[in-house]
Amino acid sequence: MTALPHAEERGAQGEQGTRNVTMVQAVQAALRDAMRADERVLLFGEDVGMGGVFRASDGLQAEFGEERVFDTPLSEAGIVGMGIGLALAGMRPVAEIQFAGFLYPALEQMGVQLGRYRQRSQGRYTVPMVIRAPYGGGIHSPELHSESPEGLVAALPGIKVVVPSTPADAYGLLRAAVQDPDPVVMFESIKLYRSVRGDLPGDGETVPIGQARLARRGDDCTVLCYGGMVEVCERAADAAHTAGIRVEVLDLRSLVPLDLDAIALSVTRTGRVVIVHEAARRMGFGAELAAQIAERHHAHLLAPIVRVAGWDAPYPPFTSAEAAYRPDARRVALAIRRVMES
Repeated sequence: MTALPHAEERGAQGEQGTRNVTMVQAVQAALRDAMRADERVLLFGEDVGMGGVFRASDGLQAEFGEERVFDTPLSEAGIVGMGIGLALAGMRPVAEIQFAGFLYPALEQMGVQLGRYRQRSQGRYTVPMVIRAPYGGGIHSPELHSESPEGLVAALPGIKVVVPSTPADAYGLLRAAVQDPDPVVMFESIKLYRSVRGDLPGDGETVPIGQARLARRGDDCTVLCYGGMVEVCERAADAAHTAGIRVEVLDLRSLVPLDLDAIALSVTRTGRVVIVHEAARRMGFGAELAAQIAERHHAHLLAPIVRVAGWDAPYPPFTSAEAAYRPDARRVALAIRRVMES
């Protein structure tokens, strides 16, 4: 017998495509629909049986049982390692890492095993595994709870990386990730879990991995961003508009593979680029974006590329210093002005 839905889950009930939900509700809906569609889909991690720390798996153990939704020991390396074995055995595991900052102990499994099996077996085996990891700041968390390690994971060959910024994309990208034959890591902005709302696509509808989303159209400057920085950049674009600057905001959605065609279309039209992410600036994913643009579109650039990012220091826990670390609309607007004046 299925348990009554949690209060937050009840808000996500209704016809697909018309319900207005938060991002965490969209993740929950995607997990539920994927598990209903394919009995090979398993969900596990620390405390997922009770709904998880953000309630993304609320009600799923009651519906699907402890064999398909189960808690694990506090070992991220063990969680990922178990998922690799399950995927190689024919299952579709979805592993939840409580906070992305807890991924560091699992990087060995990810770099040495997860992304290599297709190549190692010459295509005989793939690892259809999904790793979900809440990331980023803006909620005054303790140490290691606000990390943004997407650049580290994107540097590991053989692993796809997606970062949604809307409920529709959270649903569609997660459904696509579960169906993908290769491993996918989905970083979910903690700040956006309950601060944004939107309608979901139809049941089973996916968002193709590797396609960017045009969040705002403009002709003067391109802002490249993803995840929790998209709404920040949209507010900066609004501020720039009052000064007569038409800013294009391109939500990358997928870091690996990267939508180079969408980037090319925007950059070659505007000629000015600002890159925004909340991970530390040094060796962050913005450096890869800047290199790709410089190599491919140097002749179209009217000004040097400007990056807005976290500082090259550990993310500050608990304190008000978080506001100075995490990029905000003011910093992005200043970068837009700078690139327009160059």
